[in-house]
Amino acid sequence: MRELVFLLEEPSARAMLESLLPRILSEEINFRLIAFEGKQDLEKQITRKIRSYLNHHARFIVLRDQDSHPQCQKLKQNLLDLCHASGKGTHCMVRIACRELETFYLADLQAVEQGLKIRDLASKQSSSKFRSPDYLGSPSHELKTLTKQRYEKVSGSREIGKYLKLENHRSPSFRNLIAAIYRLQRDLLAIDL
Repeated sequence: MRELVFLLEEPSARAMLESLLPRILSEEINFRLIAFEGKQDLEKQITRKIRSYLNHHARFIVLRDQDSHPQCQKLKQNLLDLCHASGKGTHCMVRIACRELETFYLADLQAVEQGLKIRDLASKQSSSKFRSPDYLGSPSHELKTLTKQRYEKVSGSREIGKYLKLENHRSPSFRNLIAAIYRLQRDLLAIDL
C-alpha cells in the first residue's frame, strides 16, 4: 500500500492537513496523520513510531513548529537524526513551520477570510507583516488579533485548510511543506507494488 504518514506536533496540524491533503494527493496514495501532544512528545516518540511502522512502502513527513528555537537548521537536523535512528531515515522528510503553523494561514489571508467567514481580511495581505509572515514573532497571536479572537486552533485550522492556495509563496516554510508532499508522492507512485 502506498502511504504517506505525517508525524505532527499537535492536533491543529492534523486538522489542517485533513482538509488540505485530499486536494494534493493522488487517489492511489493513502495518508495517515499522527498528532502528538506537543513537540516534546513528538521528539520522544518519533524514532519508535517510525521504526515500528509496518508498511514498508510508507514515507514519512515530520512537521513541527520552530517556536522560539533559535536555529531552524539545527532543529531540523535533530529531528532528521531521530528519523535516521529508526532505520528508515531515507524514507523521511522533516519540515519546520517558521515560527508556527499559523504562519501558513497569515500567508494566505484569502483562505482565512473564506474559512472563518470574515470579511475584508484578504485586503490586509499587502501590509508588510503579512507579505513575509515566516518572520513574525508570534503568528498565532497575530492571527487571533486579526480575526478578533474568532480563530480557534483546531476548528480554524480545519476550515482554513480547505482554502489554502498550494502555490502560495509568501511563506517559504509552507512552500517547502507542499514541495515535500509532492516529492514523496512522486516517490510513492514510482513504487512497483
